[in-house]
Amino acid sequence: MIDREAVRNNANYLRNVRPIDPDEIAEYIEGTPHPAVVRETLREEAFDLRLRERDDGTFEPVEAGPIPAPDWSPTTLPDAYSFALEDLLVGEFGANWHRGESGDRLREAVQRLKTDYLYENDVAYDRVAALGYAAYHLPAYYATVGYVLDDLTENGLIDRTLRVLDVGAGVGGPALGLHDYLSDDSVVDYHAVEPSAAADVLDRVLDETGRNFRPTIHRTTAESFFGTESEAAEADDAPDAFDLVVFGNVLSELDDPVAVVEAALDRLASDGSVVAFAPADRNTAMGLREVERAVATPETDVSVYSPTLRLWSNETPADGGWSFDTASDLDVPPFQRRLDEAASREAGDEPGEFVNVDVQFAYAILRTDGRRRVDVRANAERCAPMADSESHVTDRVNLLAVKLSHDLSDGDNALYLVGDGSQTVDHYLVCTRETALNRDLREADYGAVVFVENGLVLWNDDEGAYNVVVDDETVVDLVAP
Repeated sequence: MIDREAVRNNANYLRNVRPIDPDEIAEYIEGTPHPAVVRETLREEAFDLRLRERDDGTFEPVEAGPIPAPDWSPTTLPDAYSFALEDLLVGEFGANWHRGESGDRLREAVQRLKTDYLYENDVAYDRVAALGYAAYHLPAYYATVGYVLDDLTENGLIDRTLRVLDVGAGVGGPALGLHDYLSDDSVVDYHAVEPSAAADVLDRVLDETGRNFRPTIHRTTAESFFGTESEAAEADDAPDAFDLVVFGNVLSELDDPVAVVEAALDRLASDGSVVAFAPADRNTAMGLREVERAVATPETDVSVYSPTLRLWSNETPADGGWSFDTASDLDVPPFQRRLDEAASREAGDEPGEFVNVDVQFAYAILRTDGRRRVDVRANAERCAPMADSESHVTDRVNLLAVKLSHDLSDGDNALYLVGDGSQTVDHYLVCTRETALNRDLREADYGAVVFVENGLVLWNDDEGAYNVVVDDETVVDLVAP
Protein backbone atom coordinates (compact mmCIF):
# COMPACT_ATOMS: atom_id res chain seq x y z
CA MET A 1 0.00 0.00 0.00
CA ILE A 2 1.34 3.40 -0.95
CA ASP A 3 2.24 5.97 1.72
CA ARG A 4 -0.48 8.55 1.04
CA GLU A 5 0.89 11.02 3.55
CA ALA A 6 4.23 11.01 1.77
CA VAL A 7 2.49 11.64 -1.55
CA ARG A 8 0.59 14.55 -0.04
CA ASN A 9 3.69 16.04 1.55
CA ASN A 10 5.66 15.88 -1.69
CA ALA A 11 2.76 17.37 -3.66
CA ASN A 12 2.45 20.24 -1.18
CA TYR A 13 6.18 20.88 -1.38
CA LEU A 14 6.19 21.03 -5.18
CA ARG A 15 2.87 22.84 -5.75
CA ASN A 16 4.39 26.31 -5.80
CA VAL A 17 7.64 25.27 -7.49
CA ARG A 18 6.74 23.40 -10.65
CA PRO A 19 4.06 21.03 -12.06
CA ILE A 20 3.70 17.98 -9.85
CA ASP A 21 5.01 14.97 -11.78
CA PRO A 22 4.06 11.48 -10.49
CA ASP A 23 7.32 10.14 -11.94
CA GLU A 24 9.29 12.56 -9.78
CA ILE A 25 7.29 11.93 -6.62
CA ALA A 26 7.65 8.15 -7.02
CA GLU A 27 11.40 8.50 -6.53
CA TYR A 28 10.88 10.04 -3.07
CA ILE A 29 8.35 7.50 -1.76
CA GLU A 30 9.54 4.47 0.20
CA GLY A 31 9.51 1.39 -2.00
CA THR A 32 9.50 3.52 -5.17
CA PRO A 33 5.91 2.79 -6.23
CA HIS A 34 5.03 2.78 -9.90
CA PRO A 35 4.25 6.31 -11.17
CA ALA A 36 0.79 5.11 -12.26
CA VAL A 37 0.01 4.28 -8.63
CA VAL A 38 1.23 7.72 -7.56
CA ARG A 39 -0.88 9.34 -10.29
CA GLU A 40 -4.03 7.54 -9.15
CA THR A 41 -3.32 8.49 -5.55
CA LEU A 42 -2.97 12.13 -6.58
CA ARG A 43 -6.28 11.89 -8.42
CA GLU A 44 -7.96 10.56 -5.30
CA GLU A 45 -6.42 13.29 -3.16
CA ALA A 46 -6.82 16.07 -5.76
CA PHE A 47 -9.92 17.64 -4.24
CA ASP A 48 -8.45 18.01 -0.75
CA LEU A 49 -5.11 19.17 -2.17
CA ARG A 50 -6.85 21.58 -4.61
CA LEU A 51 -4.95 20.09 -7.54
CA ARG A 52 -6.06 19.60 -11.12
CA GLU A 53 -4.62 17.09 -13.55
CA ARG A 54 -3.22 18.52 -16.76
CA ASP A 55 -3.39 16.88 -20.16
CA ASP A 56 0.26 15.78 -19.85
CA GLY A 57 -0.48 13.80 -16.67
CA THR A 58 1.11 16.25 -14.25
CA PHE A 59 -0.79 18.22 -11.63
CA GLU A 60 -1.01 21.90 -10.74
CA PRO A 61 -2.77 23.95 -8.05
CA VAL A 62 -6.34 25.04 -8.68
CA GLU A 63 -6.67 28.79 -8.83
CA ALA A 64 -8.25 30.20 -5.68
CA GLY A 65 -11.71 31.68 -5.81
CA PRO A 66 -15.05 31.08 -7.53
CA ILE A 67 -15.57 29.98 -11.10
CA PRO A 68 -16.01 32.75 -13.64
CA ALA A 69 -19.61 33.28 -14.68
CA PRO A 70 -20.07 31.37 -17.93
CA ASP A 71 -22.25 32.54 -20.77
CA TRP A 72 -24.56 29.55 -20.46
CA SER A 73 -26.92 29.40 -23.43
CA PRO A 74 -26.57 25.96 -25.04
CA THR A 75 -28.27 25.43 -28.39
CA THR A 76 -27.83 21.68 -28.54
CA LEU A 77 -26.81 18.62 -26.56
CA PRO A 78 -23.09 18.15 -27.31
CA ASP A 79 -22.26 15.44 -29.81
CA ALA A 80 -20.17 13.41 -27.35
CA TYR A 81 -23.20 12.90 -25.11
CA SER A 82 -25.52 12.19 -28.04
CA PHE A 83 -23.10 9.57 -29.39
CA ALA A 84 -22.78 7.97 -25.94
CA LEU A 85 -26.54 7.57 -25.67
CA GLU A 86 -26.80 6.19 -29.19
CA ASP A 87 -24.03 3.71 -28.36
CA LEU A 88 -26.23 2.41 -25.56
CA LEU A 89 -29.28 2.24 -27.81
CA VAL A 90 -27.39 0.42 -30.55
CA GLY A 91 -25.81 -1.93 -28.03
CA GLU A 92 -29.20 -2.78 -26.58
CA PHE A 93 -31.32 -3.01 -29.74
CA GLY A 94 -29.06 -2.87 -32.78
CA ALA A 95 -28.52 -0.27 -35.48
CA ASN A 96 -32.26 0.06 -36.17
CA TRP A 97 -33.10 0.63 -32.50
CA HIS A 98 -35.68 3.29 -33.40
CA ARG A 99 -37.70 1.01 -35.69
CA GLY A 100 -39.87 -2.04 -35.27
CA GLU A 101 -40.42 -3.66 -31.90
CA SER A 102 -37.55 -1.89 -30.13
CA GLY A 103 -38.75 1.52 -31.30
CA ASP A 104 -42.26 0.69 -30.14
CA ARG A 105 -40.96 -0.36 -26.71
CA LEU A 106 -38.99 2.84 -26.30
CA ARG A 107 -41.92 5.02 -27.38
CA GLU A 108 -44.29 3.15 -25.09
CA ALA A 109 -41.85 3.71 -22.22
CA VAL A 110 -41.77 7.44 -22.96
CA GLN A 111 -45.57 7.64 -23.15
CA ARG A 112 -45.95 5.70 -19.92
CA LEU A 113 -43.47 7.93 -18.08
CA LYS A 114 -45.22 11.07 -19.34
CA THR A 115 -48.57 9.73 -18.15
CA ASP A 116 -47.17 8.72 -14.76
CA TYR A 117 -45.72 12.19 -14.24
CA LEU A 118 -48.96 13.86 -15.33
CA TYR A 119 -51.10 11.84 -12.92
CA GLU A 120 -48.46 11.65 -10.17
CA ASN A 121 -48.23 7.86 -10.34
CA ASP A 122 -45.26 5.96 -8.94
CA VAL A 123 -42.48 5.86 -11.52
CA ALA A 124 -40.37 2.75 -12.11
CA TYR A 125 -37.36 2.40 -14.40
CA ASP A 126 -36.25 -0.82 -16.01
CA ARG A 127 -33.49 -0.69 -18.62
CA VAL A 128 -35.83 0.10 -21.53
CA ALA A 129 -37.60 2.81 -19.54
CA ALA A 130 -34.24 4.33 -18.58
CA LEU A 131 -33.14 4.46 -22.22
CA GLY A 132 -36.48 5.94 -23.29
CA TYR A 133 -36.27 8.49 -20.50
CA ALA A 134 -32.77 9.46 -21.62
CA ALA A 135 -33.84 9.85 -25.23
CA TYR A 136 -36.70 12.12 -24.26
CA HIS A 137 -35.34 14.14 -21.32
CA LEU A 138 -31.53 14.22 -21.49
CA PRO A 139 -31.16 17.38 -23.65
CA ALA A 140 -33.54 19.65 -21.72
CA TYR A 141 -32.28 18.51 -18.32
CA TYR A 142 -28.70 19.08 -19.50
CA ALA A 143 -29.53 22.70 -20.30
CA THR A 144 -31.68 23.38 -17.23
CA VAL A 145 -29.03 22.94 -14.55
CA GLY A 146 -26.81 25.71 -15.94
CA TYR A 147 -29.60 28.27 -16.00
CA VAL A 148 -30.36 27.49 -12.35
CA LEU A 149 -26.70 27.70 -11.31
CA ASP A 150 -26.47 31.18 -12.84
CA ASP A 151 -28.20 32.48 -9.69
CA LEU A 152 -25.23 31.28 -7.62
CA THR A 153 -22.37 32.21 -9.94
CA GLU A 154 -23.55 35.80 -10.24
CA ASN A 155 -22.61 36.19 -6.56
CA GLY A 156 -19.42 34.11 -6.76
CA LEU A 157 -20.84 31.21 -4.74
CA ILE A 158 -19.48 28.26 -6.75
CA ASP A 159 -15.86 27.50 -5.97
CA ARG A 160 -13.37 25.99 -8.41
CA THR A 161 -13.15 22.95 -6.15
CA LEU A 162 -16.67 21.64 -5.74
CA ARG A 163 -18.07 18.63 -3.91
CA VAL A 164 -21.45 17.72 -5.41
CA LEU A 165 -24.19 15.31 -4.42
CA ASP A 166 -26.70 14.60 -7.20
CA VAL A 167 -29.76 12.97 -5.61
CA GLY A 168 -31.79 10.89 -8.03
CA ALA A 169 -29.17 11.55 -10.70
CA GLY A 170 -31.16 9.59 -13.28
CA VAL A 171 -29.58 9.25 -16.70
CA GLY A 172 -27.16 12.12 -16.21
CA GLY A 173 -28.64 15.29 -17.66
CA PRO A 174 -27.82 17.48 -14.63
CA ALA A 175 -24.38 15.86 -14.24
CA LEU A 176 -23.39 16.57 -17.84
CA GLY A 177 -24.75 20.09 -17.69
CA LEU A 178 -22.86 20.75 -14.46
CA HIS A 179 -19.65 19.42 -16.02
CA ASP A 180 -19.91 21.70 -19.03
CA TYR A 181 -21.04 24.68 -16.97
CA LEU A 182 -17.96 24.68 -14.76
CA SER A 183 -14.68 26.19 -15.90
CA ASP A 184 -11.98 23.93 -17.32
CA ASP A 185 -9.75 24.55 -14.32
CA SER A 186 -12.32 23.25 -11.80
CA VAL A 187 -11.98 20.05 -9.79
CA VAL A 188 -15.24 18.29 -8.97
CA ASP A 189 -15.83 15.46 -6.52
CA TYR A 190 -19.16 14.28 -7.91
CA HIS A 191 -21.40 11.78 -6.09
CA ALA A 192 -24.59 10.45 -7.63
CA VAL A 193 -27.39 8.67 -5.79
CA GLU A 194 -29.39 6.52 -8.21
CA PRO A 195 -30.91 3.11 -7.39
CA SER A 196 -32.60 2.30 -10.71
CA ALA A 197 -31.47 1.02 -14.09
CA ALA A 198 -30.89 4.66 -15.01
CA ALA A 199 -27.56 4.32 -13.17
CA ASP A 200 -26.25 2.19 -16.07
CA VAL A 201 -26.98 5.01 -18.52
CA LEU A 202 -25.44 7.50 -16.10
CA ASP A 203 -22.31 5.40 -15.79
CA ARG A 204 -21.83 5.37 -19.57
CA VAL A 205 -22.39 9.08 -20.20
CA LEU A 206 -20.08 10.01 -17.34
CA ASP A 207 -17.29 8.37 -19.36
CA GLU A 208 -17.44 11.48 -21.55
CA THR A 209 -16.55 13.87 -18.73
CA GLY A 210 -13.06 15.26 -18.13
CA ARG A 211 -10.33 13.91 -15.92
CA ASN A 212 -10.97 16.50 -13.20
CA PHE A 213 -14.61 15.52 -12.85
CA ARG A 214 -14.34 12.53 -10.49
CA PRO A 215 -17.62 10.59 -10.30
CA THR A 216 -18.85 8.06 -7.74
CA ILE A 217 -22.24 6.38 -8.17
CA HIS A 218 -24.10 5.21 -5.06
CA ARG A 219 -26.65 2.65 -6.23
CA THR A 220 -29.08 3.14 -3.41
CA THR A 221 -32.20 5.13 -2.66
CA ALA A 222 -32.07 8.68 -1.36
CA GLU A 223 -33.85 7.52 1.79
CA SER A 224 -31.19 4.88 2.46
CA PHE A 225 -28.34 7.22 1.60
CA PHE A 226 -29.50 9.84 4.10
CA GLY A 227 -30.90 7.41 6.66
CA THR A 228 -34.41 8.87 6.59
CA GLU A 229 -35.90 5.39 6.74
CA SER A 230 -35.98 3.31 9.93
CA GLU A 231 -32.40 2.14 9.50
CA ALA A 232 -29.33 4.35 9.73
CA ALA A 233 -27.67 5.77 6.65
CA GLU A 234 -25.71 3.25 4.65
CA ALA A 235 -22.02 3.26 5.48
CA ASP A 236 -20.06 4.10 2.34
CA ASP A 237 -17.34 6.39 1.09
CA ALA A 238 -19.56 9.47 0.74
CA PRO A 239 -18.20 12.67 2.29
CA ASP A 240 -19.86 14.22 5.32
CA ALA A 241 -20.49 17.61 3.70
CA PHE A 242 -21.23 18.86 0.18
CA ASP A 243 -20.92 22.27 -1.43
CA LEU A 244 -23.86 21.59 -3.73
CA VAL A 245 -26.74 19.12 -3.39
CA VAL A 246 -28.81 18.77 -6.55
CA PHE A 247 -32.36 17.42 -6.80
CA GLY A 248 -32.93 17.38 -10.54
CA ASN A 249 -36.50 16.41 -11.46
CA VAL A 250 -36.75 13.87 -8.65
CA LEU A 251 -38.69 15.40 -5.74
CA SER A 252 -42.01 14.23 -7.16
CA GLU A 253 -40.74 10.63 -7.12
CA LEU A 254 -39.81 10.55 -3.42
CA ASP A 255 -42.20 9.20 -0.79
CA ASP A 256 -41.23 11.92 1.68
CA PRO A 257 -39.42 14.67 -0.21
CA VAL A 258 -39.47 17.05 2.76
CA ALA A 259 -37.58 14.61 4.98
CA VAL A 260 -35.02 13.94 2.26
CA VAL A 261 -34.43 17.63 1.56
CA GLU A 262 -34.08 18.31 5.28
CA ALA A 263 -31.49 15.53 5.47
CA ALA A 264 -29.67 17.03 2.49
CA LEU A 265 -29.59 20.42 4.19
CA ASP A 266 -27.92 18.73 7.17
CA ARG A 267 -25.17 17.49 4.83
CA LEU A 268 -24.39 20.93 3.39
CA ALA A 269 -21.10 22.67 3.92
CA SER A 270 -21.56 25.89 5.88
CA ASP A 271 -21.65 27.91 2.64
CA GLY A 272 -23.33 25.28 0.49
CA SER A 273 -26.59 25.24 -1.47
CA VAL A 274 -29.41 22.82 -2.13
CA VAL A 275 -30.54 23.24 -5.73
CA ALA A 276 -33.85 21.67 -6.76
CA PHE A 277 -35.59 21.91 -10.08
CA ALA A 278 -38.58 20.27 -11.70
CA PRO A 279 -40.54 20.27 -14.95
CA ALA A 280 -42.75 23.31 -15.44
CA ASP A 281 -46.03 21.39 -15.45
CA ARG A 282 -48.48 22.35 -12.72
CA ASN A 283 -48.20 19.29 -10.46
CA THR A 284 -44.43 18.99 -10.27
CA ALA A 285 -43.79 22.73 -10.16
CA MET A 286 -46.25 23.28 -7.33
CA GLY A 287 -44.96 20.17 -5.57
CA LEU A 288 -41.46 21.62 -5.59
CA ARG A 289 -42.76 24.86 -4.10
CA GLU A 290 -44.56 22.92 -1.35
CA VAL A 291 -41.29 21.27 -0.36
CA GLU A 292 -39.49 24.62 -0.40
CA ARG A 293 -42.10 26.15 1.91
CA ALA A 294 -42.07 23.19 4.27
CA VAL A 295 -38.32 23.41 4.93
CA ALA A 296 -37.75 27.18 4.67
CA THR A 297 -39.90 28.53 7.49
CA PRO A 298 -39.33 31.36 9.97
CA GLU A 299 -38.63 28.70 12.62
CA THR A 300 -35.63 27.20 10.79
CA ASP A 301 -32.25 28.50 9.67
CA VAL A 302 -33.08 27.57 6.06
CA SER A 303 -33.60 30.49 3.71
CA VAL A 304 -34.72 30.77 0.10
CA TYR A 305 -31.79 32.10 -1.89
CA SER A 306 -33.83 32.34 -5.10
CA PRO A 307 -36.09 32.82 -6.97
CA THR A 308 -39.08 33.21 -4.61
CA LEU A 309 -37.48 35.67 -2.22
CA ARG A 310 -39.22 36.46 1.05
CA LEU A 311 -39.33 40.25 0.91
CA TRP A 312 -41.16 40.50 4.25
CA SER A 313 -39.51 39.05 7.33
CA ASN A 314 -41.13 36.08 9.10
CA GLU A 315 -43.56 35.44 6.25
CA THR A 316 -44.18 32.28 4.22
CA PRO A 317 -46.35 32.42 1.08
CA ALA A 318 -49.47 30.31 0.77
CA ASP A 319 -50.53 30.87 -2.85
CA GLY A 320 -50.50 28.09 -5.44
CA GLY A 321 -46.86 28.67 -6.29
CA TRP A 322 -47.00 27.59 -9.93
CA SER A 323 -43.98 29.55 -11.09
CA PHE A 324 -41.40 28.58 -13.70
CA ASP A 325 -38.70 30.04 -15.88
CA THR A 326 -38.09 29.43 -19.59
CA ALA A 327 -35.04 29.52 -21.84
CA SER A 328 -34.42 29.11 -25.57
CA ASP A 329 -35.33 25.77 -27.13
CA LEU A 330 -32.55 23.40 -28.11
CA ASP A 331 -31.98 21.92 -31.54
CA VAL A 332 -33.61 18.51 -31.95
CA PRO A 333 -30.91 15.86 -31.36
CA PRO A 334 -30.56 13.08 -33.95
CA PHE A 335 -31.77 10.32 -31.61
CA GLN A 336 -35.05 12.15 -30.92
CA ARG A 337 -35.57 12.85 -34.59
CA ARG A 338 -35.08 9.16 -35.46
CA LEU A 339 -37.44 7.97 -32.75
CA ASP A 340 -40.09 10.51 -33.71
CA GLU A 341 -39.88 10.07 -37.49
CA ALA A 342 -40.09 6.29 -37.15
CA ALA A 343 -43.25 6.69 -35.06
CA SER A 344 -44.83 8.95 -37.66
CA ARG A 345 -44.08 6.53 -40.48
CA GLU A 346 -45.01 3.31 -38.70
CA ALA A 347 -48.01 4.26 -36.60
CA GLY A 348 -49.19 7.54 -38.02
CA ASP A 349 -48.56 9.31 -34.70
CA GLU A 350 -48.47 13.08 -34.67
CA PRO A 351 -44.98 14.38 -35.51
CA GLY A 352 -43.22 15.83 -32.50
CA GLU A 353 -44.66 13.57 -29.82
CA PHE A 354 -41.21 12.20 -29.02
CA VAL A 355 -39.31 15.45 -29.41
CA ASN A 356 -38.58 17.34 -26.20
CA VAL A 357 -36.31 20.36 -26.52
CA ASP A 358 -38.33 22.94 -24.54
CA VAL A 359 -36.32 24.31 -21.62
CA GLN A 360 -38.93 25.20 -18.99
CA PHE A 361 -38.37 24.58 -15.31
CA ALA A 362 -39.39 25.44 -11.78
CA TYR A 363 -36.56 25.73 -9.30
CA ALA A 364 -35.55 26.62 -5.77
CA ILE A 365 -32.16 27.30 -4.20
CA LEU A 366 -31.94 26.89 -0.43
CA ARG A 367 -29.12 27.82 1.95
CA THR A 368 -28.46 27.71 5.68
CA ASP A 369 -26.16 30.75 5.94
CA GLY A 370 -28.81 33.39 5.32
CA ARG A 371 -27.44 34.41 1.92
CA ARG A 372 -29.97 35.50 -0.71
CA ARG A 373 -29.48 36.31 -4.36
CA VAL A 374 -30.29 39.95 -3.66
CA ASP A 375 -30.47 41.46 -0.20
CA VAL A 376 -33.68 43.47 -0.62
CA ARG A 377 -36.40 43.85 2.00
CA ALA A 378 -39.81 45.49 1.91
CA ASN A 379 -40.49 48.56 4.05
CA ALA A 380 -43.97 48.98 5.53
CA GLU A 381 -43.63 52.75 5.29
CA ARG A 382 -43.22 52.57 1.51
CA CYS A 383 -45.33 49.61 0.35
CA ALA A 384 -48.10 47.21 1.26
CA PRO A 385 -47.64 43.45 1.73
CA MET A 386 -49.60 41.28 -0.67
CA ALA A 387 -51.07 39.52 2.37
CA ASP A 388 -53.17 42.69 2.87
CA SER A 389 -54.48 42.96 -0.70
CA GLU A 390 -58.05 42.18 0.34
CA SER A 391 -58.20 45.49 2.21
CA HIS A 392 -56.83 47.40 -0.80
CA VAL A 393 -59.22 46.28 -3.57
CA THR A 394 -59.98 49.26 -5.88
CA ASP A 395 -57.18 51.22 -4.17
CA ARG A 396 -53.87 52.24 -5.66
CA VAL A 397 -50.91 50.96 -3.67
CA ASN A 398 -47.14 50.56 -3.80
CA LEU A 399 -45.72 47.02 -3.91
CA LEU A 400 -42.29 45.45 -3.78
CA ALA A 401 -42.48 42.28 -5.87
CA VAL A 402 -40.45 39.46 -7.38
CA LYS A 403 -41.28 38.79 -11.02
CA LEU A 404 -42.14 35.09 -11.15
CA SER A 405 -43.12 34.52 -14.76
CA HIS A 406 -42.61 35.66 -18.29
CA ASP A 407 -45.60 37.18 -20.09
CA LEU A 408 -48.53 34.81 -19.56
CA SER A 409 -50.98 36.67 -21.80
CA ASP A 410 -52.24 35.61 -25.22
CA GLY A 411 -51.04 38.84 -26.76
CA ASP A 412 -53.44 41.28 -25.14
CA ASN A 413 -52.51 43.01 -21.89
CA ALA A 414 -49.17 41.66 -20.65
CA LEU A 415 -49.62 39.50 -17.55
CA TYR A 416 -46.94 38.55 -15.01
CA LEU A 417 -47.14 36.42 -11.88
CA VAL A 418 -45.48 38.15 -8.91
CA GLY A 419 -44.91 37.52 -5.23
CA ASP A 420 -43.40 39.11 -2.16
CA GLY A 421 -43.34 36.13 0.19
CA SER A 422 -46.49 37.13 2.06
CA GLN A 423 -49.14 36.36 -0.57
CA THR A 424 -51.92 33.92 0.29
CA VAL A 425 -53.39 33.78 -3.24
CA ASP A 426 -51.92 34.45 -6.66
CA HIS A 427 -51.03 38.02 -7.62
CA TYR A 428 -50.55 39.25 -11.18
CA LEU A 429 -49.32 42.52 -12.60
CA VAL A 430 -51.46 43.38 -15.63
CA CYS A 431 -49.97 46.02 -17.90
CA THR A 432 -52.83 47.75 -19.70
CA ARG A 433 -50.66 50.57 -21.01
CA GLU A 434 -46.90 50.52 -21.22
CA THR A 435 -45.07 53.79 -20.74
CA ALA A 436 -41.47 54.86 -20.33
CA LEU A 437 -42.09 54.91 -16.59
CA ASN A 438 -43.30 51.31 -16.30
CA ARG A 439 -41.28 49.65 -19.07
CA ASP A 440 -39.02 47.99 -16.49
CA LEU A 441 -41.81 45.51 -15.81
CA ARG A 442 -41.52 44.01 -19.29
CA GLU A 443 -37.76 44.24 -19.45
CA ALA A 444 -37.08 42.68 -16.02
CA ASP A 445 -35.88 39.09 -16.03
CA TYR A 446 -37.48 36.20 -14.21
CA GLY A 447 -36.61 36.51 -10.51
CA ALA A 448 -35.96 40.26 -10.66
CA VAL A 449 -37.28 42.52 -7.89
CA VAL A 450 -39.38 45.50 -8.98
CA PHE A 451 -40.98 48.38 -7.10
CA VAL A 452 -44.52 49.14 -8.28
CA GLU A 453 -45.75 52.62 -7.48
CA ASN A 454 -49.46 53.40 -7.75
CA GLY A 455 -50.73 50.03 -8.97
CA LEU A 456 -54.51 49.52 -8.96
CA VAL A 457 -55.57 46.43 -6.94
CA LEU A 458 -58.53 44.48 -8.35
CA TRP A 459 -60.00 41.09 -7.51
CA ASN A 460 -60.37 38.60 -10.38
CA ASP A 461 -63.24 36.38 -9.31
CA ASP A 462 -62.87 34.05 -12.31
CA GLU A 463 -59.26 33.22 -11.47
CA GLY A 464 -59.49 33.63 -7.70
CA ALA A 465 -56.52 36.00 -7.82
CA TYR A 466 -55.57 39.65 -7.44
CA ASN A 467 -54.78 41.67 -10.54
CA VAL A 468 -52.68 44.76 -9.93
CA VAL A 469 -53.21 47.04 -12.92
CA VAL A 470 -50.13 48.78 -14.31
CA ASP A 471 -51.25 51.72 -16.45
CA ASP A 472 -50.17 55.24 -17.37
CA GLU A 473 -50.50 56.26 -13.71
CA THR A 474 -48.13 53.51 -12.55
CA VAL A 475 -44.35 53.62 -12.22
CA VAL A 476 -42.33 50.39 -12.18
CA ASP A 477 -38.65 50.54 -11.22
CA LEU A 478 -36.16 47.70 -11.38
CA VAL A 479 -34.73 47.32 -7.88
CA ALA A 480 -32.56 44.25 -8.41
CA PRO A 481 -32.06 42.43 -11.72
